[in-house]
Amino acid sequence: MIVVGLMSGTSLDGISAAVVEFDDDATTAPDGGERFTVRAFVQSPYTPEQRDRIAAALTAATPAEYCRLNFDLGAWLADAALTVIEASGVEPPRVRAIASHGQTVWHEAGHSTWQTGESAVIAERTGIDVVSDFRVRDVAAAGQGAPLVPIADALLFAPERGWRALQNLGGMANVTVVPERRRGAANGAESGGGGALASVRAFDTGPGVAVVDAVVRRLVPELPYDVDGRLARAGTPIAGVVDELLRAPYFASPPPKSTGRELFDAAYVERFLALCRASQQEPGEEHIVATAVELTARSIGDAYRRFVPEPLGDVLLSGGGARNPALVDAIARELAPRPVRRFDEVYFDGEAKEAVAFAFLARLHLAGRAGNVPSATGARGPRVLGKLTPR
Repeated sequence: MIVVGLMSGTSLDGISAAVVEFDDDATTAPDGGERFTVRAFVQSPYTPEQRDRIAAALTAATPAEYCRLNFDLGAWLADAALTVIEASGVEPPRVRAIASHGQTVWHEAGHSTWQTGESAVIAERTGIDVVSDFRVRDVAAAGQGAPLVPIADALLFAPERGWRALQNLGGMANVTVVPERRRGAANGAESGGGGALASVRAFDTGPGVAVVDAVVRRLVPELPYDVDGRLARAGTPIAGVVDELLRAPYFASPPPKSTGRELFDAAYVERFLALCRASQQEPGEEHIVATAVELTARSIGDAYRRFVPEPLGDVLLSGGGARNPALVDAIARELAPRPVRRFDEVYFDGEAKEAVAFAFLARLHLAGRAGNVPSATGARGPRVLGKLTPR
């Protein structure tokens, strides 16, 4: 089964698209894992105009703007799917489905969630079935609707021995803690019994690169982000600011929990900048960026100390934030002595990971298998996720 996964995250940097070939019959390997091959991965960056339109929709837009963005984003997603299919060399009729996460406009944890990017436009333009709107069923079942990648983390990326933390660094940061692969573990967990999924723990730790990127764009408008972590590495974090921000109730609240730009929004960035500027006499931009990096790293370290069980083996970092050496180094210091590596060092390009995960969720949907992990989202039970839009 060949599935295209599409992901547009809270970092608003563009669309990640992956062509994934899974073993047929939706069966698991003897060790409880899934056998798959990433045939191609392509990133389609948003233009400044596209990014501005999406960013505006995350704060306030008119009904007409939301309506137009829904269809226009569907077209951008369709273009990304066709681009990655061409890059893979796979003939389009061989693609069973396109999995589209869409773009989160608003996420009201425990109540509702809203992703845009019209699936009918994707199906019409590509001539391929589309599975989309993955989060709503989990929320309807009293879950957080996030994170949804834990089932892929457990069945695709579990270690052979011990426990592993898979830390994603997108706009927001989330962690999945998975046990080693065990023979026959997956199916038992899906039916509500024991097994690999029953012991998975996952939640959003807080900001990933959303605050860092927003601060950089405010201070150095010509930069989309802190390239190679140069600004952060030239600065010194303002410790008192991070101490103050970590007192926010979200960080101390126990899982299951999820967050997004509804908390770490433009107003949060303004408060962050105000705290930095009030802390010392005109701090340089490099110190402010270093403080934003420290906020992400310390919030992750705090989450592990509070909520991640020991003993823990390695930690794999993925997402755009794993490309920032300053952030990677800061996280490694916070999590020492645990070994911290980039996801790329063990598997494939870490920025493809979430696109692959949603391709896997579409595969589960088509097989009638549950895609959520109730221990991670807090849902009443396993649910088949997503809605099918036929070609």
